This record gives sequence, structure tokens and C-alpha cells, in this order.
Amino acid sequence: MEHYRYLGTTITNQNPIHEEIKSRLKSGTAYYHSVQNLVFSSLLSKNIKIETFRSVILSVVLYGCETWSVSLREEHRLMVFENMVLRKIFGPKRDEARGHWRRLHKDGLYGLHFSPNIIRVINQEVCYRRGM
Repeated sequence: MEHYRYLGTTITNQNPIHEEIKSRLKSGTAYYHSVQNLVFSSLLSKNIKIETFRSVILSVVLYGCETWSVSLREEHRLMVFENMVLRKIFGPKRDEARGHWRRLHKDGLYGLHFSPNIIRVINQEVCYRRGM
């Protein structure tokens, strides 16, 4: 058998980390779509939406991240996923000077909330598990 799933992690004879991250992002996207009605709800505050993202979606994506050795390519893929969800939560921003709507860039996204980004969370988990 070349690969199998055990406790939500894909085990292979070579254990390429990019396949594990790809699988985790796929699961995170599925969970995002399952709570999408909460993200688009006007009844919930942005803080509750961010907490839902952090507790539900990120916990699925970051399961087992203590064992990951993340390259720049994987970091970029994880950041793209996080930015996609945050853009859905915060929506477009009205540019008062020009009078039109624009998409938020990553710097603008992190200025709207005070949670650490996904890469910092991974690094904190790795340091915590290793006792650093």
C-alpha cells in the first residue's frame, strides 16, 4: 500500500509534506463551505466570524502542523487560503477618495483584526511542541 489515511493524516512511504498540506487545505475549504452561511450572515459581528474561522476552519487546516517543515511555497499556499477566507469575512472596502469598491490586500486584512497569521500560528505550535 503506497498511502493511507490515519487519524486524518495521509501516511505514505515518502511522506511529502506538500501532499499533507494540500489535503489539509482541501478539508479546510470543505469546512469553510459548510459554515459559509455564518460568514455571509449580517446578524453576526466580524469578531464572531473571525473566531469561527479560527476555531473551526483553522483547527482543521492546522491539524498535525507540529510535524510540518514548511517551505516558502507551502507558506504561500497557506497564506492564500487564509486571505481568501478573511476577504470573504470582511468583504470589499469602499475607497472614499475614488468612490469605488476595491478588494482588500493582505496588509489591509491584517490591519482589521489582531489575530496572528497562519504562519505564526504554525511556528508557535512547533516551538511549543518542541519546548522552545
